[in-house]
Amino acid sequence: MSTQGPYVRSMDGWWKRNAYYVRYMVREVTAVFVAAYAVVLLVGVVRLGQGEAAFNGWLQALKSPLSLAFHLVLLATFVYHTWSWFNIMPLTMPNMFVGGKRVQPGTITGTGLVAAVIACAAVFVIVGGTHG
Repeated sequence: MSTQGPYVRSMDGWWKRNAYYVRYMVREVTAVFVAAYAVVLLVGVVRLGQGEAAFNGWLQALKSPLSLAFHLVLLATFVYHTWSWFNIMPLTMPNMFVGGKRVQPGTITGTGLVAAVIACAAVFVIVGGTHG
């Protein structure tokens, strides 16, 4: 009988060994930032429910340098999050055919990104119109 136990391969840093897994883990971490911003918005809704003074205080807090830096980090994170999800979209959806030809993955990704930019621009126009 051998006194040596069974071989157990270490899982430490498994995701660092392959560039695909690194990108996957970074994409998953960006979801934490999305959730953090959802909490920021939820606090705004709660403050709105507490009255005008509470809501204005929340808006004032969003204008602090720390909050602005946080929002710049969030913007970069959200851009990467959006790009990465539209980039994997062709891999996760059924094949699409237009005119009997398969739609290329780059076309699917590009169309999704253009749609996201148009949606963001529409939100900016709508929100910008309410502050006039």
